[in-house]
Parts: sequence; C-alpha cells; structure tokens
Amino acid sequence: MSSLNSPLLDNAVAELSKLPGIGRKTALRLALHLLRQEKETAFALGSSIIEMRENIKYCKRCHNISESDLCPFCSDSRRDPDTVCVVENVKDVLTVESTHEHLGLYHVLGGLISPLDGISPSDLEIESLVKRVKEEGIKEVILALSPTMEGDTTNFYIYRKLADLPVKVTMLARGVAIGNELEYTDELTLGRSIQNRMLFKDTFHE
Repeated sequence: MSSLNSPLLDNAVAELSKLPGIGRKTALRLALHLLRQEKETAFALGSSIIEMRENIKYCKRCHNISESDLCPFCSDSRRDPDTVCVVENVKDVLTVESTHEHLGLYHVLGGLISPLDGISPSDLEIESLVKRVKEEGIKEVILALSPTMEGDTTNFYIYRKLADLPVKVTMLARGVAIGNELEYTDELTLGRSIQNRMLFKDTFHE
C-alpha cells in the first residue's frame, strides 16, 4: 500500500499494524474509524493504553499481571496455597480461571521451551517455580501447558527439576486434544481435564 499523503495518518497506520493480527489494511480502517469519532474517544483510547503500560506490572510471586506487587490471586487468602497451576502465559490464567475448577494459585512461565525459536529454560520462570516449591511448601504442581511438542518438552523439564522435592506433579488429563493451544480449548473440556488430572510420572516410560 502506497503512502496515504498524510505523514500523521501514515504513522498511526504503521503503529497499529504492529499489533498481532492487524495488517496494514485493517490498521488503515481502524485509523480512519478513529478519525471519524469525537476527539475524546481517541484520547480515551490513547490514555487507557498509556495508563495500562505505565501501571501494570508483573506479580513478584507468580508473574501474572498485577497492579501491585502481588496479583489478586496471590493476595487472596481464600485461594489454596498448597496447589499451584503452571501455565504458559497470562491468557492461560484467564482460560483456566474461567473453568472455576482450580482454587489454588498460579505460576506463569512466560513461554515454552523451544530451541528452534531460541527459547531455553533460562528464558522462562522455571527456577522461580522451583524456588517457590522449596520455600512455600507447595504440595501439588499442576502442569497446565498446551499439549504441543513445546508444551510436553517444558512439562518434562519441569518434572525433572522437581523430581527430588516432596511435591506431587500432575498434568491435565488428555481431554485436551494433542496439538491444541490451551486458550482455544472449551471451558467444559478444560474443566474436566483439571478434575481428572493425572500424575505426570504415569504419562511416560522412563
């Protein structure tokens, strides 16, 4: 797409098109839509994005997004501190939470081990998980990672890291189809997979 003959509009389209799933044509439609709105609408959008970026941080305990040092889950005394559900990202926290089947805490890895993408264990929040298990006396770690090659690799790595600690390591039942991303699994299937979780060591032959 050629220049729009407006450097300001060009710049807005260029920035919008950097968002995931937003191509240049869609970015142009969004920019033109904002131009047709009252100025207050665009200002409110811009202000909310800036405020979000300035004030949202990551929980120092579980690495979920938070507006304070501890996220709402970690600071909720009603949650079960003995059970921690390990997920890939913040979206997966919301996905698991929507099932209403997990009443414990979370631990967000920030990705999955993927050598092809240059993501190694040291790039993820795995050591902080091991530290939590040691220091907090966690009794069960639920591995709720997507059943993909990267997810299974990460599951096995975490299992090995926790093998010598007095903690039960479980994983979702395979009601979640192999190869599916967790966020695209329906709530009923995911909920049943949490209920029927199995010991990780029973899922492979050493």
